[in-house]
Amino acid sequence: MKLRTFFLLYFMLMSTAAFTGFASEKETDSAKKQIYEWRIYTLTGDGASLDAFFKEALIPAYNRCKVSVGAFSLFKKEEKAQRYLLFVYPDLQTYYKVKQAVWNDKIFRNAARPFFEASAPNPVYSDYVTYLCEAFDKIPVMRMPDKSRTLFEFRLYHSPNEDANMRKIKMFNSEEIDLFDKVGVNSVCYGEILAGTQMPALIYLTCYKDEATRNSAWDAFGKHPDWERLKNDPQYKNTATNNTIKLLSPMPYSQF
Repeated sequence: MKLRTFFLLYFMLMSTAAFTGFASEKETDSAKKQIYEWRIYTLTGDGASLDAFFKEALIPAYNRCKVSVGAFSLFKKEEKAQRYLLFVYPDLQTYYKVKQAVWNDKIFRNAARPFFEASAPNPVYSDYVTYLCEAFDKIPVMRMPDKSRTLFEFRLYHSPNEDANMRKIKMFNSEEIDLFDKVGVNSVCYGEILAGTQMPALIYLTCYKDEATRNSAWDAFGKHPDWERLKNDPQYKNTATNNTIKLLSPMPYSQF
C-alpha cells in the first residue's frame, strides 16, 4: 500500500509540474506578443472636433502610459466618414492597467472636458466598435511603417468557425506573410481577434507608398505560383469566407 501510495503521489506531483511548466511556457509566449486595440468611430458630426480631441487629449494620455496610437481616415469618401484608431500595447496586463490609468489622469480629464461637454448634447459620432487582438506568432511586434507611406490597408477576415480561423492564422504564420514580403505587400501588424463584434476573425494592416504601388503588389501576389499552391491546399479550404477591406489614409497626428 505504501509503495502504491508513493507512486500515486509521485504521478500527481509530476503531472502538476508538467501542467505548470506548460502554462508558464504559454504565458511566456503570450507575453512576447503585442496586444492591438482597434477602435472604429462612425462620425455624425464635425470630424475636426473629434480629431482635436484625439490629438490634444486622448493620444497624449496614452503616450504618457507609453502606448503609441495610429490614427486613420478613409482613403476614399464614403457615405459615412470614419476614424480608425490603433492602440499598441506590449501585453494584455498593460491594456487593463492603461485603460484605468487614462481615466484617472487629471491632465486628460481637464483636456477632454470641453469636447465631452460640447459633444454630449451634439454627438459627433454615433458609436465606435472595438476589436481587441493578440499579435500573430510570425510578427509578434508591429513593424514600423516606412515614412514614405501614404496608404494603409485594413483587412478583417471572418471565418465560419473557430477551426477555420485557426487554419487561416496558420496559413499566414507559415507562408502567406513571407509571400507578402516577396511581392511588396508591406506588413504592419496581424492580430487574432480576442473580443469584438465579428468573431471568429482576424485583422491585419499593411502599408504602401501610394495606391498604384498597392495595386501592383496585390496583382503580383494574385499571380504568384506560391499563392496558387496555397489557396488550393486542402488544409486551407474555407478558412476566410467573409472579408472586409478598407483603404486608409494616416491622419497628420498618427504616430505611425
